[in-house]
Amino acid sequence: MREAWLGRQWEGSAYAAPAMASFGQKRAPFSLIVDLAEDVGSDRWWRGAATLTAMTVALGLLSPGLEPLPSRRGEAYPRVIAEQWQGGRIGTLASGSHSGIRMAPGPGAEPIATVPERAQVETRLVTGKDGIGPALVRAGASYADSSAASAMVRAAAVPLATGTPVEVTLGRREAGRRGIERIAFRAGIDLRVAIDRSSGALALHKIALKVDERPVRIRGVAGDGLYWSLRNAGASAATATDYLKALAKQIDVGEIGAQDRFDLVFANRRTPDGQGKAGMLLFAGIDRATASDVQLVRWTAGGKPIWIDVATIGERREEDNAMAWPVDAPITSRFGLRVHPILRFARMHRGIDFGARWGTPIHAAADGQVARAGWAGGYGRQVRLNHGDGMATSYSHMSSLAVEPGAYVRRGQVIGYVGTSGLSTGAHLHYEVYRGGVAVDPLSVRFVTSRPIDPATVAAIKARVKQLLG
Repeated sequence: MREAWLGRQWEGSAYAAPAMASFGQKRAPFSLIVDLAEDVGSDRWWRGAATLTAMTVALGLLSPGLEPLPSRRGEAYPRVIAEQWQGGRIGTLASGSHSGIRMAPGPGAEPIATVPERAQVETRLVTGKDGIGPALVRAGASYADSSAASAMVRAAAVPLATGTPVEVTLGRREAGRRGIERIAFRAGIDLRVAIDRSSGALALHKIALKVDERPVRIRGVAGDGLYWSLRNAGASAATATDYLKALAKQIDVGEIGAQDRFDLVFANRRTPDGQGKAGMLLFAGIDRATASDVQLVRWTAGGKPIWIDVATIGERREEDNAMAWPVDAPITSRFGLRVHPILRFARMHRGIDFGARWGTPIHAAADGQVARAGWAGGYGRQVRLNHGDGMATSYSHMSSLAVEPGAYVRRGQVIGYVGTSGLSTGAHLHYEVYRGGVAVDPLSVRFVTSRPIDPATVAAIKARVKQLLG
């Protein structure tokens, strides 16, 4: 009874459950793999932490050191190779340092008994003053093939300028030289020439290239320097110079402002592969902010190219005094009968003389076309202008001329400079006016500027400008 009571008391106490539970459960199997997130601080947890620490220490002992890996130091190039490389500025192909010259062998080079012969050799040469034949011989081509290729080029009348690049393919070597398999070069912007070996013989072929001949138009602001603004806009040095010369016939190019806008059109030939060649200037215009605009177009008159100002062509100015003084100087001799200062007898003085100094600019008295510009016997250097309606003027004894026959000029435009050429005792301008071919007193003439160009020509010139600017 006493033992049964004690058993019931023990079972009812707080100590009975854990003890009896431990007696009723199985012990967990031993393992080094422990989840350290569970039972933190227990014997099992400490056993897992000790295992992790041991593995970390073992890994550190077995890993390689942090010192650099051993390597073999490269051998220095011999001095002869280093000097040759330095003199030839040779580096890697990626840096563009390939020169093609032979290099001195280094210690790593192994000699071979025989050198294999290449079946073909492709090279590139440049023609000299002696022509393509000697250039091919210098490249290693046979004398017979080089002479034959040179004869073909001459027979075909192919233009081959000095300095032309030529692509050459040479065949197998025979008797120390190689035969020619192919030659190709560009003879012009629209022509490519090829000489190929066919059936054992060389044959020349001409290959026509497509060329775009549309004119090119360039526009921009003059800025601080008109010439360099033209160059920066794409005009060549020759085109920019021609543009300035054309404008100088009408205005003082030194007075062009920074805000003025230039406009020019020039002939051009270009191919799809980027080859191009600029031609003659066709149109020269300047849009000025503080002065009248200028639009010059190249035109042919009398078989010669001239510049025409489209802005004033064909216009008729109704003015009371359309005739302007040709030079700023006093009149020293008037129209009428007088004793010639050199011939010493009385003769008709068919004009008036201006006592201007040598080199003074001479201006056109009215709009017109140059009928004569050159030497005229006793008149010396002379310019004669036709103004339409039977009116004409002449300017004689010039030191130099500024216009050419066939050119159209505006009133006030410089046509020459005062001199003393011909029968003259000193620098002066002899100025004459003609009406219907008869000399009249210039002081009595007051005519209105007429159209020196017929309407059909005016229409053709304006149509040409519209085409160029379009």
